[in-house]
Amino acid sequence: MKTLSQLAILFLGIFLISCDGIFQFNPNQIVLKDNEKDLTVKNIEKIKQLPVKDTLRFILMGDSQRWYDETSDFVKSANKQKDISFVLHAGDISDFGITREFEWVNAIMQKLNYPYLTVIGNHDIVANGPDTYTRMYGALDYSFEFGQHKFIFVNTNSREYAFDGTTPNLAWLRSELANNPGKKNTIVVAHVPPFDADFNPKLEKEYVRILAESGTVKMSLYGHQHTFKDGVHYYVTTSMGTRGYMIVNVWKDGYKVDRVEF
Repeated sequence: MKTLSQLAILFLGIFLISCDGIFQFNPNQIVLKDNEKDLTVKNIEKIKQLPVKDTLRFILMGDSQRWYDETSDFVKSANKQKDISFVLHAGDISDFGITREFEWVNAIMQKLNYPYLTVIGNHDIVANGPDTYTRMYGALDYSFEFGQHKFIFVNTNSREYAFDGTTPNLAWLRSELANNPGKKNTIVVAHVPPFDADFNPKLEKEYVRILAESGTVKMSLYGHQHTFKDGVHYYVTTSMGTRGYMIVNVWKDGYKVDRVEF
């Protein structure tokens, strides 16, 4: 015959097993599956396996944040486009830097017919966001080459670093632009554009000068402002919440950007 304490332990075990998944874990903990880790490196490898064409065609989108339904609709729209090589997410993957937010967005983006790459946004830097981003995607500043193009992804979220002069890392950016012996067309991708109040005003002129004097920068792509805006070198896409993205076509001597609403 079981004692009262034995019965208590038995019922507690049954309760815990039956209620598995009900209790919420610490939202700041970072537990990722293997297929959720090192996505930047994995997706760059996928991109490098693609055939190189005279015209490179890719999608720029951003600011998925808490707009999960809209991001799902974006994926459906993007998958209908023709000859797309990859998708660039211009940051603010999450809203509060919580791991589960990154997981939810990645689960949606994995339904794309194409590899996708990201740059970190200001919302991704709060809480444990930087740790989650680094584990899920990789370095905050990185670059890769594909065909006749070089892509440079740089963290420009100055406000989150108290405008301390470290962000963006201009020395690294200058080095990456200089490390281009083949003079490939260069496309710089970031979240906060240099003309935004969240960009360090003390670094704005130098940042713009570095891009202008590189001699190879084809265009510079951003998110953050949630509006469409273009210029000589700067293109800002809108958010998933306002249901828009850009299709970018780049070739040896030019480029063309089309706006898409879904």
